[in-house]
Amino acid sequence: MIQARTHLDQPYPPAPFAAGVPVLILAAVAVIAFVTGDGSSWLPLLAVGPALAAAACRPWGVLRIGFLAVALGAVLGAWLDAPVHDQAVALSTLGAVTLASCLAGVLRRRRERVLAAVRSVAEAAQNALLRPVPARVGRFQVAVRYSAAAAEARVGGDLYALASTPYGVRLIVGDVRGKGLPAVSTAALVLGVFREAAYDEPDLLDVVGRIERSLARNLAPDDFVTAVVAGCPAGGRMEIVNCGHAPPLLIGPAGTVVPVEPVRPAPPLGLASLGGEAPSLQVVPFADGDQMLLYTDGVIEARDHGRAYFPLAERVPGHLCDEPSRTLAGLHDELLAHVGGRLHDDAALLLLRKPATDRADRADRADRVLDATSDTTAADATGV
Repeated sequence: MIQARTHLDQPYPPAPFAAGVPVLILAAVAVIAFVTGDGSSWLPLLAVGPALAAAACRPWGVLRIGFLAVALGAVLGAWLDAPVHDQAVALSTLGAVTLASCLAGVLRRRRERVLAAVRSVAEAAQNALLRPVPARVGRFQVAVRYSAAAAEARVGGDLYALASTPYGVRLIVGDVRGKGLPAVSTAALVLGVFREAAYDEPDLLDVVGRIERSLARNLAPDDFVTAVVAGCPAGGRMEIVNCGHAPPLLIGPAGTVVPVEPVRPAPPLGLASLGGEAPSLQVVPFADGDQMLLYTDGVIEARDHGRAYFPLAERVPGHLCDEPSRTLAGLHDELLAHVGGRLHDDAALLLLRKPATDRADRADRADRVLDATSDTTAADATGV
């Protein structure tokens, strides 16, 4: 999950660096005035110091730099024998700019506090909406990478969830039409219904049906959600229901990447009333060592400066390893490099890996040993 960080943790640069540039500017103006011998022409430029300080310093720092500018202006005016009228105008201007810059610093500080509060609320909303996914669910390894295009808000319209149910591990990755708070609200609705239905419905198509019915009651006519709902019941297979979403990538142990195209394309969730094919259940082999990558269109529609799309399927083999988190970290870094550092749409990646049986069994045994040790320690501590 993305860790939100507020501006109030470190709202200003370190003091020496914040005040250094304005002081250097004041020194440069003083040197130029002394060299040229024309103080009246250069004195107004001293106002650049406090004005620039307002962007980086606290209000008291702005006042100190403004006082330094006024004192330096008075010394320059006296040393260079500038006309009294020009000195008075220049020093008055420096004082006015300093006070205005100080006020601007106070207002900026208040805006930063508001922004920090908004980010804190956004982080809490994200943690409630997109819950952290554990590294292992049952015998499967899992990793997620999510980036919201609205970096200040840190939440967007992409959604994902994974649940361990009596019917196996089930997961969903989707993309809500639109952006902003309406998209977040729709994503919350979809995830809430999925988390309930995934536990209640033995058939994966019934899970999708409950989501569709809920959206039909709550969405506007032109809104919809593209999604892939998948499940891993017992046995070496994976069930997939694709509702207008980008096809998942089935990755073999040798690094082969095969898009799982839907046999019968179905419309996105929320558009069933308009007709078209009903969602169908597709079963694909999912053996030991296989991986399944689900993603949103913000990944494959990301463009570089030449307007070329990000070739996800071609880039996957170069980052494959036994740790899904490392695989997604490499893919995510390459995606950011492709777009030049900033995404223009929300992007989500979810990778599910089925490790080899012997390795998974060893991990399960290790977990059981740790659980037993924890229980014994707790019993000793309580005297039971």
